[in-house]
Amino acid sequence: MGSTYEQRQAVGVHGENVAAEYVQRQGMEVVARNWRCRWGEIDLVARDAETMVFCEVKTRRSTAYGTPLEAVTPQKAARLRRLAGLFLAEHDVSPVMVRIDVIGVLVPSRGAAQVTHVVGVA
Repeated sequence: MGSTYEQRQAVGVHGENVAAEYVQRQGMEVVARNWRCRWGEIDLVARDAETMVFCEVKTRRSTAYGTPLEAVTPQKAARLRRLAGLFLAEHDVSPVMVRIDVIGVLVPSRGAAQVTHVVGVA
């Protein structure tokens, strides 16, 4: 088995895949994944009709250290809003609305992943 870092990274990638599938099942179109710039990263960008949705995805294997959603601080949500503005400017996109969502993915050792979606956090 790989290092603890590699295990955490694999869990994170799995959670982002689960989140992308989830938003697509909700009728959204995934526009970008893991968009990066020098100031940070946006995990998932989706289009929900005329709204551009910027998602922070947090994945955990258990709630021993809190739920995935508890890992998203107000500062992190504010940073995501700033990054959303940079994404829109770089891609020359002017959506009718912009929304910041958080998707928590709990990946238990057995059973299916559990998704919690909080709409409009910032």
